[in-house]
Order: sequence, then structure tokens, then C-alpha cells
Amino acid sequence: MNVALIFAGGTGIRMNSSAKPKQFLELHGKPIIIYTLEIFEYHLEIDKIIVVCLEEWIGYLNRLIKHYHLKKVVAVIPGGRNTQESQYKGLKEICSWEETDKETIVLVHDGVRPLVDEETITRNIESVKKYASAITVTPAIETIIYVDKKEYLNDVIDRNQCRMAKAPQSFFAQDLYHIHLQAIRDNKRDFIDSACLFQYYGRKLHTVEGNKENIKITTPIDFYLFRAITEAKENSQIWGI
Repeated sequence: MNVALIFAGGTGIRMNSSAKPKQFLELHGKPIIIYTLEIFEYHLEIDKIIVVCLEEWIGYLNRLIKHYHLKKVVAVIPGGRNTQESQYKGLKEICSWEETDKETIVLVHDGVRPLVDEETITRNIESVKKYASAITVTPAIETIIYVDKKEYLNDVIDRNQCRMAKAPQSFFAQDLYHIHLQAIRDNKRDFIDSACLFQYYGRKLHTVEGNKENIKITTPIDFYLFRAITEAKENSQIWGI
């Protein structure tokens, strides 16, 4: 069984969207979170979807899920105080299901990454089956520098050896859940993502290359890029480009 664990817990502070959290902002009348969920809904290898959401927006999201006929979304649960706690709550829910076993794969993904493609999801699943992990990345296209505490340049890193971490990040569900339990026992509660958590506990991580358009919509310019990319894809279909 392959389960998508989608996070829709952002408040949109950097987006300056006071009326709605960023994941509910709309493009052509459709919320960003729905664009994201539909990619996983229509992927043949995804069996179930669980969404971790801001508690006060759960009712609204459930209405959207019903309106857009998303059949694979089996649960929408409230998030925690940070990313790590929200992820733990989602994993706890998944690992409580009777059908979850050691072969169950979880794909952890941001609700505000609506441009992930089918091939990236497929490569994630294949990588977990072979290497027990999959961290989606794209090549670094800018020069990466390392600075000291006073903001002086310390080193220029060879960008050919650098990658930009994206999502999904995928694992065997029970494996990731047990590492979360270990972090709780160790009182380590501030990991920013699954990759950092796995690396801290000495686990090897296998990368898979994703599509460059798989941006995270965090600021207004990200939203404009999302609109431009989406409209370009729509135009290419119309004109057969």
C-alpha cells in the first residue's frame, strides 16, 4: 500500500494572505491544495491520501474534497505545533490502520507543491522499494556559498555536488514512524523535515531527481510562477506544442 501524507498547515504569513491560508488560495477558481491532491488522486500507484490540516480549516477542506470528488482522501486530521509534530500525527494515524504493514510506503508532501508530476511520484515509490528512502531533489543552478557567523564568505561550494531538496520525501511508513518515536524519547522536536530526521539518526538517504517546476508556494512571486507554469502547460495542450 502506498499512502500520500499531505501537509496543509501553513498560515500564509510570508504570502501576506490574511483572509486565507496559502494552501487555500485559488488559481482559476481552484484552491492550491486541490491541485496538489489531484496529482496523487489520479496516480495509479497511490492507494490512500491523508491530509494534516489547520484544525479550524478542516471543515472547509472536507467540503472541497467532496466538491472535487477526491475518493482517495480517507482522513483529514489536525496538525501539531510544528512540522515534525504534524508529521508524527499523520504517521500515527497511518500506522493505526489494520492494513498497514512493513511494506507500506508513505510519501510526505507539501500541500503547497501543486506542480509535482506523476513521474516523480513513481520514482519515489521505486526508490523506497529498492533503497528504503527517496528524497526528491533538483540540481542547484545558482552558486552556493558558505558564510560564517559574521556573514563573511567562508567557502564557495561546487554546485555540481549540490542539490535542492524538494518533496515528496518517501519511506516505509513504519520505519519513519519508529524514528519519530525515537526522536520523542530523545526530546528532539525541531527537525524541519524527514530527511534531517533520518540523517540525524544515521540513516542513509537515496535521492531521486524531480521536475524543476516542483516549487513550494510560499511567497507572492511563487504564486505568480505557479500561475505562469500552469497557464503555459494549458496553452501547450491547446496549441499542440
